[in-house]
Amino acid sequence: MEGRIHSVQSLGAVDGPGLRYVIFTQGCPLRCKCCHNPDTWAFGEGEQVTPQELAKRALRFRPYWKNGGGVTVTGGEPLSQPDFVAALFSILRAEGVHTALDTSGAGDLAAARRVLEQTSLVLADLKSPTEEGYREFCGGSLAHTLDFLRLTEEMGIPLWVRHVVIPGVTDSAGSLAAIHRMAHGFSNLEKIEWLPFKTLCLEKYGRMGIPFPLEGTPALEADALQKTLQKLGLWDR
Repeated sequence: MEGRIHSVQSLGAVDGPGLRYVIFTQGCPLRCKCCHNPDTWAFGEGEQVTPQELAKRALRFRPYWKNGGGVTVTGGEPLSQPDFVAALFSILRAEGVHTALDTSGAGDLAAARRVLEQTSLVLADLKSPTEEGYREFCGGSLAHTLDFLRLTEEMGIPLWVRHVVIPGVTDSAGSLAAIHRMAHGFSNLEKIEWLPFKTLCLEKYGRMGIPFPLEGTPALEADALQKTLQKLGLWDR
């Protein structure tokens, strides 16, 4: 078996607990307007690698994982390659490694279950509190995402919900409160990660010759976001 990966980050600090080996898979069915990795969208590209080889590469960095780190698989969309990710996580878990799945939940739920059986933590993107918002923002489905989150709850997988806060798009008080309420409806929720919108991807879109849908939208400072959430009584990160 082989999977396709876009790249790796050997010492990531923002995709799960501790220092982590972060694997970016290749291929994604969604087109999120705020996506920072458009170079991971296309299927059939990237490096082909077996789960065994990728696990071997990751385990070289094991000395850095002493304080709760491990391996995170992100994307692209990892659930577009469920058997590959499940096999990789199975190898790592046998070695006692903490595995985190960073996902939008897009994909077949039966296949997702096989991945979750080998997953220590789910980092799940919740993009909008409405079905209409999901369709407009990323071409995905809120109902399907909630089904995926219910599956993580059923299986008892610890859950971090992530939500990108975008000025003029997802930053209204009502939208933020709805995301907070929705996330806290899951008993396996450990925390919400409120992610301020950034514009660091503009150069990448320019190199690829494709328009950035949110060009002209200002970046959101983390301090300003925290103050807004505290004012609304939603800051529980």
